[in-house]
Amino acid sequence: MKKTVPFAISALSAIIAFAGLPLLAQAEESPVGLWKSIDDKSGKPKALIRITETGGELQGKIEKLFLEADAPEKNPKCDKCEGANKDQPIVGMTILSGLKKDGDEYSGGKILDPGNGKLYSSKLSVIENNKKLNVRGYIGAPMFGRTQTWLREQ
Repeated sequence: MKKTVPFAISALSAIIAFAGLPLLAQAEESPVGLWKSIDDKSGKPKALIRITETGGELQGKIEKLFLEADAPEKNPKCDKCEGANKDQPIVGMTILSGLKKDGDEYSGGKILDPGNGKLYSSKLSVIENNKKLNVRGYIGAPMFGRTQTWLREQ
């Protein structure tokens, strides 16, 4: 009878430890990885964006564009961009920068829309068990903007 008490305590300890794993997984949710952006209007995939973290700041770079088969260029240039991005290839371009962890989200950064060449303030948050990313671009206050939901690729 005395041998079953230590076994019961060990089993109970293991159950408690495993019960805490979902909480640990939620704490480790991170936007670092490869994401597929979806066009707001058509609902079709637009691009694959790789988000990395360096020195506590997130950056996002376009790795691939999903273009129509009859697209004139396979890697179009950002002709509407200004500054260093003017007329640069969109694939390989950094479109997210400066985002820092702020509670459950990342904020304080910028996002570039290569379609219109405009730079917006940005914030993002990981949702649905690290499978989706809400990316918000805005001017002034976050209420004056739009949110896209990106899907995790890896």
